[in-house]
Amino acid sequence: MTGPIKISRSIKELLSKIKEVQREYLSKKGEDINISQIAKILKISKEEIAMALESERTLESIDEESYENDSNGETKISKISNGKDETALLIDKICVNSLIEELETREKQIILLRYYRGKTQTEVAKMLGVTQVQVSRLEKKILLNMREKMSFNRKVG
Repeated sequence: MTGPIKISRSIKELLSKIKEVQREYLSKKGEDINISQIAKILKISKEEIAMALESERTLESIDEESYENDSNGETKISKISNGKDETALLIDKICVNSLIEELETREKQIILLRYYRGKTQTEVAKMLGVTQVQVSRLEKKILLNMREKMSFNRKVG
């Protein structure tokens, strides 16, 4: 039982005991024993049994092809990937946060309330003591300026 992950001697010994109990039960009763019964016989927790049984499972590489229902030879990592460039998304998020920090107090309030707190333009207007139309115009202007700065940064970067 050697593999890429080192399993402690105590877990290997426990696994051996579990296997012995399983063999004896199967030969006497003609059926498989469940984890609760093994726990009772060995006077240990079900979690310890689960851990020992899991330790003998074969590791699978996420780069291996997946042969599950219609996988078309996709690797396991490609099946869990969202297909988006995480680095670009992180850079965009940092850039947006930086642009928000550069905004004036009122502009920052509008953007944070609208896009981070999910407030409507009407709710923001009441909070700031202005009309919904004013919030709409300010928001449009702020977003336009932010887009221009982001596109400029992309061209320069």
